[in-house]
Parts: sequence; structure tokens; C-alpha cells
Amino acid sequence: MDWEKLGLKMGLEIHQQLDTKSKLFCPCSCNLIDKNAEYEILRNLRPTQSELGKIDRAAFEEARRKLKFKYHAYSHETCLVEADEEPPYPLNEEALELSSIIASLLNMRIVDEFHTMRKQVIDGSNTGGFQRTGLVATDGFLETPYGEVKIENLCLEEDAARRIETSEDGVTFRLDRLGIPLVEITTDPSIHHPDQVKEVAYQLGQVLRSTRVKRGLGTIRQDLNISIRDGARVEIKGVQDLDLMPEMVKREVQRQIKLVQIRDELQKRKANIPEKIYDVNDVFQNSKSKIITSASSVMAIKLEGFDGLVGVELQPGRRLGTEFSGYAKKLGVSGIFHTDELPAYGITEEEVEKLRGFLGAVENDAVIIVAHEHDIALAALEEVQRRAKMALEGVPEETRKALSDGNSEYMRPLPTSSRMYLETDIPLMAINRDYVKKIQNNLPELPQEKKERIIKEYGLSEDLSGQLVRQNKVEDFEEILNEVNVDKTMVASLLAYSLKELKRDGHAIENLNLQTIKEILELLKNGKISKDALFDIFGYVADNKVSPSEAAQFLNLMMLSEDDVTVIIEQIVSNNESMVKERGMGSMGPLMGMAMKQLKGKADGKLVNTLLRENILKFV
Repeated sequence: MDWEKLGLKMGLEIHQQLDTKSKLFCPCSCNLIDKNAEYEILRNLRPTQSELGKIDRAAFEEARRKLKFKYHAYSHETCLVEADEEPPYPLNEEALELSSIIASLLNMRIVDEFHTMRKQVIDGSNTGGFQRTGLVATDGFLETPYGEVKIENLCLEEDAARRIETSEDGVTFRLDRLGIPLVEITTDPSIHHPDQVKEVAYQLGQVLRSTRVKRGLGTIRQDLNISIRDGARVEIKGVQDLDLMPEMVKREVQRQIKLVQIRDELQKRKANIPEKIYDVNDVFQNSKSKIITSASSVMAIKLEGFDGLVGVELQPGRRLGTEFSGYAKKLGVSGIFHTDELPAYGITEEEVEKLRGFLGAVENDAVIIVAHEHDIALAALEEVQRRAKMALEGVPEETRKALSDGNSEYMRPLPTSSRMYLETDIPLMAINRDYVKKIQNNLPELPQEKKERIIKEYGLSEDLSGQLVRQNKVEDFEEILNEVNVDKTMVASLLAYSLKELKRDGHAIENLNLQTIKEILELLKNGKISKDALFDIFGYVADNKVSPSEAAQFLNLMMLSEDDVTVIIEQIVSNNESMVKERGMGSMGPLMGMAMKQLKGKADGKLVNTLLRENILKFV
């Protein structure tokens, strides 16, 4: 595709949890929990008008679903702030400092005053129907091979509650995540190539890794904004895989191109969406379709001029009909039928013709059917009509959910500006220039700088140094070497690879803290264990929570004295005298195997090799 000709524009939003001692507006810890609720809170949420009398369209659509929300709460891990039953505490200054560090690394201008705002969110993820957020910095930039990308703003906000369960009439959330400090970094739409967006996401990730942010599943979320010249801005939420980003861009561009082509064809056909919704139970009175017969009501609409277009593929495996279905599903139905795909699902050709005749559908018309309870089917078809009207305009502005195959599906309309309010319970916080200057004079190393430094200082390979940086283990590596004088490459390999191998083998490596690792390596340095015994000792210490010395003694891996090893080697060579005389130095391999098997890691390999060589030479 010619991205310039298409007018491709993209922006990226990254949401990253910060690793702070407490939440943003209360003293609760930022740890997630996994236990039954100690008490529950029930809420219904509704949208409110802005000061200009407008209602945010995303909030309005959520409200139409009339969902009930249940929240799991706890006596110690959550408090009345998360329950929206007491005013928030003052802003977490540790979180503001971390946000300012990240902003400075992104060449941003930090604001003079931090104002906490309320952003209306009524999908249930916040008990109060709003999220607290505030602007920290603006006007930053990143350099990429495709040109400079501007970082529009960086906000500090509270994370949402965790969704636990969804049912037909409501959603259950857990309040442990609500309030964890989160930075939101937003670029402007100056990204113009699918590979560039991956590069920007990678660089932003590198900056975040250089600071104190949370790691692991769910701690970082990436949203992608995409548009083309004849299309519209679409936000794709939850783009987790960097390698999938370029493909996701290509598929969204493909979807928008197809929607524009469908719009042009509909306009040629003078397409129309009649308001009438038909009760078609009589048409399917004797139907053998299980889906039809299991529903209490079957309703249908006519889309004039849509025949053959509802089945047009927009993305691999997803059609215009899939888009219609996405809107209908928000009202509780499992899906829709349309005449571009019928007869199918037990619906016969004869029933299709009867249906078309009942609705007065002519050659270019399509018919959409929903089988469900009467009121739900009616509301779902109203949504399909609404989406079909958007097809006459081309590409609707939407928030969509990223799918693992590179496609996306409809979530809700894009939010508007009519959802921000000043938080009256929290005073503004002044940020003076001395505070900013102090932060900017003490910035952490960026990952690439750190990697280059440890290669130069310690002579590590590109691979090992890269792994230490990616796994955030450079500080551990340097602390070990400062206290225990052992081989640098061995320590790097241990941290980068061996601990992961132990975990794959089922060992509880979470019990291996840095102090324990240093104690095990101290045994190696003092000649009390061999390098070959390390893996076994690490595994035993992790699983049994014993001291390294106890593990080495229990496993019988404490090093033998040189005299004891000499006696064992002399005995092995003597027992295999005939092989030694016949093969000479060629017997080294077999004898080394016998020696290591008998010594079981209780002797240094170099010493064993030396002693074997000396004893073989006596017979050669």
C-alpha cells in the first residue's frame, strides 16, 4: 500500500502502572489479591450532562445497556476511597515524581501546576462513575528512523477496577487494582508507517523500563489510533504484541478502504434504511432451525440497497455483517442473520424467499434477522439500523478491541470532550522549577545506554547484556560482582538464563532472593562447592527454603579436598590400567566421564582434568 497516498496517520497511547508503595489517592497497597470478597458493593451508573448540556456519546451507549455493577471489596487491601464513600487523600507525591522522571526522559515540558480532573467513565470500572486524572507534561518527542514523533502529553491517573465476571445483566469487578498510579503517554498523529508505530512503542517501552514501573501481565496497555484520508479516527484498545502492530495497522487500513468502497456503492444504489422493524414469527412458524425455534421472538429489518454488501469481507474472516453483529451484541443477543449468508443454520431457501416477500424486499435489498426475547431483539435491530446508517457515511469513529489474530471488533463509540470535570476534593499541586531541575539532573540510564555500558565495563556479549537489561537484572548483576569475586560471564548467564531454566523445571525460584544467590556464589568463590553443583543447589534451596550450606551438605555436594580427589583419580586410572596402556591419552574422555560420575560435582573439573592427565602419563 502507498501509505502517503492513503493519508495514513497514527497515534499511540500507552498506559503503564507505576511501582509505588501506595495508591494514587489513598494509603492502600498496590498489590493484587486473589481471594473471596469480604464484602460487596452494588451500583447503577448513569451519564450526566457537561456544563454545556452535552452527554458524552460513549457514556450514553454504556448507559443504554442498563447493566448492574458488583464490586468485591476487602477490609485491609481496599478502603472507603475505592468504594467512593469518603474523599480522596492528597496526591501520591512518589507517583508524581516518577511521572516527572518519565516525562523528562521523553524531552517533555513539565507543567507548573498539577490539577486533578474527573473523567466520566460509566462502564462500571470505577465505582464513582469517573476516573481521576491530571496532566503532568506536554510537548515531548522521540527520534525514529522514519522521522521525529511528538509526544503530545503525559497524564498521571488512577487505574480501573479489575473485571472478574460478566453476565447478561451485569459485571463483577474487584477493587484491588482501582487507584493504582498509572501514566498515560499520548503521541500526536505524526506516525505514518506501520513499522514506525512498532518502533515508537518499543522506544517508549525502553524509557518506561528505565524507571520504577510495574512488570508483568496487565501492567502495561497500548492503544492505537488509526485513520486514513477518506476514513475516520478509530482507536484500537489492548494492542499487546509489538510484532503484531504493523499487521494490525494494515488490517485496519484494509477495513477502512472497504467501508469507503461500500459507502460509494450504497450511494450509487441510493440505499435507504427504513425505520420499520417487523415481527416475522409467522414466517418461521414451521422452521426446523434450532436457533429460530429456541427463541421466543423473531424480528427483522429491511436494508434497501444493501444486498451483496453485508457479506463483503472487511478483514480476514470479518464482514460488514460482523460489524452489524458487533453493535447488536452490545444489547445482549448472540448474533444476527442476514440474507447474504442464507440459506444456512437450518433456515431454508423457501423460508428466505417467504421472508423477503413479507418485508417487500426487492432485488438489491438485504434483510437482517434477530432471534431472541422480543424487547432485546427489537433493541438489537435498532442498533443494526443505526450502524447501517453509518455505512452510508463511510467509516464511523469507534473504539475497537484488538484481537489476537490482528483483526479488531467494535467496543463503543469514541468518547467526546464532554466528560472532563475539575476534581473539587483535591487541591492543585504547584510544581516549582527547582523540583524539575533536580529530577532532570538525576535521570536514570536508558536501557540502550545501560546495555552499552555493561558490555564495555564487564566484557559481556551482546546477547547476555541485552538479556540482563530486558529482564531488569543489571543492578543485581553489579551488586553480586561488587560483593562476590566470581566469573562475570557465569553470573550474567545465571541471572539471564539459568534461573529461567530452573523455573521451567518446576523449581520455586521466587524463594531465591538476591542475598541467597550471593551466599551460594560465596560458597563457589571459597572453593566449598564446584561450578557443576550450582544448578542442583539453587533448585534445592528454592524448593526447601534451607541455607546454601545445608543444601550442599544434604546433597553431598561439598567439595572434596585435593588429597581426596587425588586418591579417587589414582584409583580410577589403576582400575582401567589396560585401557590406559592401549589408548594412551585417548583414554582421557572415558576416564573423565567415570571421574565426574563418581565425584558428582564435588571436585573442580579443571583439577580432575589435571590429575587424570598426570596419572595417565605414568603409564604412557
